[in-house]
Amino acid sequence: MATSPTQIRIDTDIKREATDLFASLGLDMSGAVNLFLHQCVLRGGLPFAVEVPQYSDQTISAMAEARRISRDPDVKGYNSMEELKAALDD
Repeated sequence: MATSPTQIRIDTDIKREATDLFASLGLDMSGAVNLFLHQCVLRGGLPFAVEVPQYSDQTISAMAEARRISRDPDVKGYNSMEELKAALDD
């Protein structure tokens, strides 16, 4: 089977995470991309559903609050469960 070199641009963080995931499955990036492309050809499309999730207003609000909290330097964070429990006991 002849191969063709291909270049693609991938977000650095996603590439790192995907590389780690593929390694745990015994694949490298090239093998994983080839597997994906073969599945696309076999199925005549993407091998998974592509859709926009429909979240409730309550879920969207909770996600926005979590994002705000995670970026707020005044919100206390904890490094362990023991540290959190001690703070709750105070």
